[in-house]
Amino acid sequence: MNLSNCTKATQFILLGFPHTWGTNFALFVIILLLYILSIVGNGLIIVLVRTDRHLQKPMYFFLSNLSFLEIWYTTAVVPKMLANLLSRKTTICFYCCMMQLYFHFVFGITEFYIITVMSFDRYVAICQPLRYPTIMTPRLCLQLSFAVWFGGFCTMLLQTVLLMNLPFCSSNLVNHFYCDIGPMLKIAGGDTNLIEVLGFLIAVAVILGSLLLTVISYIFIISTILRIPSASGQRKAFSTCASHLTVVSILYGAVLFVYLRPSVMNSSFSLNKVVSVVNTVITPVLNPFIYTIRNREFKVSLQKALGGKAVSFPKL
Repeated sequence: MNLSNCTKATQFILLGFPHTWGTNFALFVIILLLYILSIVGNGLIIVLVRTDRHLQKPMYFFLSNLSFLEIWYTTAVVPKMLANLLSRKTTICFYCCMMQLYFHFVFGITEFYIITVMSFDRYVAICQPLRYPTIMTPRLCLQLSFAVWFGGFCTMLLQTVLLMNLPFCSSNLVNHFYCDIGPMLKIAGGDTNLIEVLGFLIAVAVILGSLLLTVISYIFIISTILRIPSASGQRKAFSTCASHLTVVSILYGAVLFVYLRPSVMNSSFSLNKVVSVVNTVITPVLNPFIYTIRNREFKVSLQKALGGKAVSFPKL
């Protein structure tokens, strides 16, 4: 491509989903309801952890971090997607697109770091119960929280800067409902090999690295639980990890499918859109329910917040 006479794109058109009024309106209503549920569910966790002293423990501190992250992770994508579902003008300015891409990946990467720290917390709680209060001190929890957020903001910085400096001359049509790295590289001019390799290395380091640490933590956790002599003790120990394991399975399953491939440019964007909806819309709704539905302390806290009214959840 001759880039000497290139006029850099000032905005992009998000193709999103096929425009059919009836289908788009139905999608708008469903996604809006899921978005509201996500904000309310995750916001409720944050409020309860902040206000109830019985929930001011390391496990719930990191869970409130995860809930805060989920609110912004879905907010980085969903409001623009909702607006585009009801409009035929689906443009987004260049810098808005780059900011959306950056923050979407920042929050996504930070989630892997938080999930890993939560695995470490469960490892210490189950494998080193007597040392747990002296290891997981408030100071260490704050340090770990700062580290995961700082790491998330730094990890995507170089790749985003390199992407911003690419020329977008031949097309401004982004085949997605938000500014994702794969569709952006597809329409970019110039040499994208460095960004692709860097993206793949980040995916390997963040996704597989955090997955490996999580698996190692759970190998020690499970081996410790199996040595507990009583069946009731084993069930109680497993119950403290079941919700975390469920979230880990959903998160890693979806993300490994979308991003952990040598070339994101040649991937199936139609299938990626479906998986991205699960990641950005459905998972942030499920997490509050997964973490609280079988948690007695959260039920008691919510009951107190509701003025003593009994709280019951549907059985899963």
